[in-house]
Amino acid sequence: MRVIQDGVWPVMITPFTEDNKIDYNQVLKLLEWYDGQGVAGVFAVCQSSEMFFLTKQERFELAKFIIDNAPENMGVVASGHVAETVEDQVEEAKAVIDVGADSYVFISNQFAKEGGSEDEAKRGIETLISQIPAESFGIYECPFPYKRVLSPELLKFCAETGKFSFLKDTCCDLAQLKAKTDAVKHTDLKIFNANAATLLESLKMGCAGYSGVMANFHADLYTWLCENFEKEPEKAERMQNFLGAASLVECQVYPVNAKYHMQLEGLEMSTYCRTKDAAELTASKQMEIVQFRAMEQAFRENFFKS
Repeated sequence: MRVIQDGVWPVMITPFTEDNKIDYNQVLKLLEWYDGQGVAGVFAVCQSSEMFFLTKQERFELAKFIIDNAPENMGVVASGHVAETVEDQVEEAKAVIDVGADSYVFISNQFAKEGGSEDEAKRGIETLISQIPAESFGIYECPFPYKRVLSPELLKFCAETGKFSFLKDTCCDLAQLKAKTDAVKHTDLKIFNANAATLLESLKMGCAGYSGVMANFHADLYTWLCENFEKEPEKAERMQNFLGAASLVECQVYPVNAKYHMQLEGLEMSTYCRTKDAAELTASKQMEIVQFRAMEQAFRENFFKS
């Protein structure tokens, strides 16, 4: 099984041109930006990538481009698991695996219909992994079109197949995270918390890192926390307090605001999105992001000086 490194795995945003095509020049610049932030890898073709609004061909081409162009030290897990039929899901997964993804990530709500039992979800998992030859799979508890959070028991089943190595966990609940980390202890499955507020405590419990929205704003700060929470516990508390409070910006106009923030970081990235109207990021909301970035820069300077 391929090793999924501990640390930060940003959920990649997708740059578009103003005429609604994927802007691959800016995808390259984005990979360079993530690399400069010290991330372990990236999660490509996920909800932040607007995967539900990409065509089948776009999903594949985007995944392949990212895998082909990621820096050598950067891992890539990829999804795009949105097809309606099992046959199409299997076909698309095989294509992404064949071009070299470190792990193909299933969307948990695709294992069974909304309201379906855990047994149904288990059967859905068994069907998919029996038809897709791969060294490593992942799971993303995606909130759209509905949210299916895996129980510790179902997660343990996945881990014990020997085929799962990555979970992007969105339960946002420390008691559930503790039960999940206990359930997969001594297996190859690693849990990456998507929730900023619970991150430090989840790392102490045994989570492997962070895979969430806010790594599109200041991934380097998350990298520091994941690498230093045990060595510098007092500073880690300070970092956690900032990251938890700063994560409120996610409630603004995401991912438009993340793309605007990337502009402030020097990327020539359009704020155009397929999931949101870029005009929703009004002049006052843009000022909020400018001020937010100034605040994060001041925090960074002060934090690393002390």
